[in-house]
Amino acid sequence: MVSFHLHLLSDATGETVRGVAKACLVQFRNVDTVEHNWPMVRTAAQMSQILKQLKKNPGVVMYTVVDESLRQCIEDGCREIQMPCIAVLDPVIAVLTKLLHAEFRGQPGRQHELNAEYFGRIDAMTFAIEQDDGQGVSNLVTADVILVAVSRSSKTPTCIYLANRGVKAANVPFVPGIPLPSELLELDADTGPMVVGLTSEPERLVQIRRNRLRMIGEDGKSPYADLEAVQEEVGAALRVFRERGWPVIDVTRRSIEETAAAIFQQLEQRREAGDANG
Repeated sequence: MVSFHLHLLSDATGETVRGVAKACLVQFRNVDTVEHNWPMVRTAAQMSQILKQLKKNPGVVMYTVVDESLRQCIEDGCREIQMPCIAVLDPVIAVLTKLLHAEFRGQPGRQHELNAEYFGRIDAMTFAIEQDDGQGVSNLVTADVILVAVSRSSKTPTCIYLANRGVKAANVPFVPGIPLPSELLELDADTGPMVVGLTSEPERLVQIRRNRLRMIGEDGKSPYADLEAVQEEVGAALRVFRERGWPVIDVTRRSIEETAAAIFQQLEQRREAGDANG
């Protein structure tokens, strides 16, 4: 097992540099990282204090700082203590600057400005919460996408993830013996929201449901977690999805991010088809 200190510096929230670091580190096995986060670094005084901490815990520095004077402080400080430092945005900015023939603005935190995109994400998040698990079905027509699935198929977290990307997502549970709401079934297949069915292997659902029942102190032998019953439930849901012509995504071995990526792809294909027909 390899262990090292990773210092993540940012002049904003640090979300970008953390995401890059995470994406890189998952490619390595047997690595134990001690992560140090240093967000909102915007003054020389802050940088001076951070450099003192770097000396105490040497390792690797990754940073997303755009102010040239602070960047120089980071580079000089790391060079002095012989610590590798990586400016993770530089390769992308260099290519875009050359391609666009545009001047780099060098303003920190611009991706977090309170612009229309930001407020769109907030609206989408509110929508996802209000339309969670079949609530507010009268507003389904205003959704961008509607997820339909049996219980414990990751409907809610997927909707929240989509909302964070500005997509208005609702979800409706498929419950055996209870018809889907007419507000969903009567949506226009061409002009209305895109409806996606989520499915999962019954064995996996049983495991998740039994864990859920134990967490709330109930008997894990409930029909809710019975394999045969779950197999019938999943099969019934799939039949409805196919009858309605809804695209189906198997979430058994997908992370929330991967499921969302598949939904984005479906949305893009639908948009392109609409443009072609228009």
